[in-house]
Amino acid sequence: MTWLITGAGGMLGTDLAARLDGAVAPTRAELDVRDEAAVRAFLREHRPEAVVNCAGWTAVDDAEANEDAALAVNGAAVAGLSAACAEAGATFVQVSTDYVFDGSATEPYAEDAPTDPVNAYGRTKLAGERAVLESGGGYVVRTAWLYGAHGGNFVRTMMRLAAERDTVDVVDDQIGQPTWTGDLADQIVTLVRSDAPWGVYHGTNGGRTSWHGLAREVFGLLGLDPDRVRPTTSDRFPRPAPRPAFSVLGHDRWAKAGLAPMRDWREALHAAWPVLSP
Repeated sequence: MTWLITGAGGMLGTDLAARLDGAVAPTRAELDVRDEAAVRAFLREHRPEAVVNCAGWTAVDDAEANEDAALAVNGAAVAGLSAACAEAGATFVQVSTDYVFDGSATEPYAEDAPTDPVNAYGRTKLAGERAVLESGGGYVVRTAWLYGAHGGNFVRTMMRLAAERDTVDVVDDQIGQPTWTGDLADQIVTLVRSDAPWGVYHGTNGGRTSWHGLAREVFGLLGLDPDRVRPTTSDRFPRPAPRPAFSVLGHDRWAKAGLAPMRDWREALHAAWPVLSP
C-alpha cells in the first residue's frame, strides 16, 4: 500500500512515517493542505492508496483569537483533502480531537456521543470531522493528550521541570488519557489495513488519569520522588481557551470492527520511555 502523510514533520507524522517504509511524507512547508490545487496535483503525482492527515492548527489558545485562520486548516482544508481522496480512490484518515466534546461527562464518551466543543479549536476540528463524514467515506480518529519523542509535549515538559525545580504544581481536575504517538501510529496503520467500516474511532490509550497523575508517573520513571508534584486546580492557570474537564474516550467501535483497542496509558508510557528519556 502506498501512503501519503500530510503534516509529516510533527510528532504523530514522524512516528507514522517511521512505520511505513517508503511513505510519501511531506512537511507543512512541502505541502500546504490549504492549497487544494497543490493537494490534487500531489495526489496525481504520487497516487497514494491511503492518506493520513496529520496537518492541523494545533495552537489551542491562539485559535480563540484566530478562529477563521484555524478553520481554514482544520475545516476547509480537510474538506478539500477528503474530496480529493474520494476522487482519487484513496482511503482518507483525519486525525481529530477530544476537544469536540464539552468535557461535562463522567463516563467515557462513545464514538457517537453528541459533540459540543467549548472552544474555537474544538469547533474547527469538528468542522473537519463533519466534512469527512458527510462525504460518505473515510476515517475520523479522535485522540487526546498526545506525547512522543518528536516535539514539545507535557511529558517532556515535566522531564525538563524535574531537573529545574524542587516542586511543580500540576492540575488534578482535568481527567484524560495520555496517548503515545507511537501507539497511535500503529493503531492507524492497523485500522487502514483492516478494511474496517468507515466512521469515527477513538485513538487513545486506555484507562484514565489527571495531568497530576501523569506528572507523578513521569517523576517516578525518572527515579524521583513523585510527591514533588503538587496537586492544584485549573483556575490557578487561566488560559484564553477553556479546556474540557473530562476527556476520557470510549473504544467500543474497535471491538465492533474486530480490532483490539490501544493498551493502558501507563503501560504505553513505560514502553515509550526509552525513546523519551534523555
